[in-house]
Amino acid sequence: MFDVLLSPDELEVQARAREFVKSDIDPQFLRDLDQEVLAFPYGFHKKAARAGLLGVRFPEVWGGQGLSWSAEVGVLEEIGRLGIVLGCQYSMPSIVGQALVGFGTDDQRKRFLEPMLRGEMVAAEALTEPRGGSDFFGATTIARHDGDEWILSGAKRFIVGAEGADFFLVYAKTAPDNAPHESLSVFLVERDRGVKVENIFGLMGARGGGTGRISFHEVRVPSENLVGPLNGGAEIFDQMMIPERMTSAAAVLGGAQAAIDVAAEYSMKRKAFGQPIRKFQAVSHSLAESVTKLDAARGLLWAAARTVDGGLPHRRLVSEAKKFCTETAWDVVNDAMQMMGGIGYTDVYPIERILRDTRLSMIWTGTSEIMSNLIQHEYYRELGTVKPLRRDVEADALSADADAEKVFE
Repeated sequence: MFDVLLSPDELEVQARAREFVKSDIDPQFLRDLDQEVLAFPYGFHKKAARAGLLGVRFPEVWGGQGLSWSAEVGVLEEIGRLGIVLGCQYSMPSIVGQALVGFGTDDQRKRFLEPMLRGEMVAAEALTEPRGGSDFFGATTIARHDGDEWILSGAKRFIVGAEGADFFLVYAKTAPDNAPHESLSVFLVERDRGVKVENIFGLMGARGGGTGRISFHEVRVPSENLVGPLNGGAEIFDQMMIPERMTSAAAVLGGAQAAIDVAAEYSMKRKAFGQPIRKFQAVSHSLAESVTKLDAARGLLWAAARTVDGGLPHRRLVSEAKKFCTETAWDVVNDAMQMMGGIGYTDVYPIERILRDTRLSMIWTGTSEIMSNLIQHEYYRELGTVKPLRRDVEADALSADADAEKVFE
């Protein structure tokens, strides 16, 4: 039903994604990732590139397709049906590409962006550190200048693609004495420059993404691998949070939709007390609630996509989309499991895997609590701007002129 929001070109790339998800990914590949028979989804990026699905919203001159955020979220909902690991891997060129398109040099785009969009190089971003997650600007990884090179020392953890990525987009302190938002710079660091994998985490879900801790022990990086201005990491981070959060929101809705689809099909086949369980109000109303929540989340996501496409203020909407879509997906997958009963808790159906995957979505790329902080901050800031444009409803109260009752200090 949301197809009405897409142009013919956007519908076409969404249809390609739907066919790719349906036909090009072997179920055993997904099982091997979840069981960690495969440590990383090697080959997936090339398949996605061959299907013409990478770089949807990037300029054609750099190997993209010149489409919109609306097109990308449409594609990502389809990719999300494959699970959060492949959703993340599909999103990584979008996230790292945001930095390269917006802040990189032509040389960096040729060396990193173009091969990444061809599926020939795999990227990962290195943000989180062992000392903390949400306190991003408290990073302690250091880069010091030495002639024509930078020398990186430090560690990053929870890096998806610690195992498997060819290069990392790394945030490091280049001016430790500056204010936190003026202290970080961004570097492109190839694995073979000396990046070490020190731990691969055992995860509840999102398995097979090669998530681990990496370290930099005096890793030398050429000056031409500095992305954007020196000490300008905050601006790049701010822009990268758009794809970070939009891709998380879109992919997780695809997974939740898959879960409720499985549960709905089950409810038409499973009989109890002489009739399909979909005939019971508890089941049918649970389905109705889930479908309504998904459509509401999808509407918010697509509104955020259109807002970003239009170059309008979008920080609040993007944060709302990330928070609402991930929390809605969690509710919907839980409802799907409840509809199916005990069998939903087994690996006979994929609901338990989707549940494990979905839980991560409320943590990574900014927790729900951080999203709430951003939402309220932006709302209070906007309130002063829009107030003169709107009716003063406070004045409509019967005792609006009771100034003696309006004492605030």
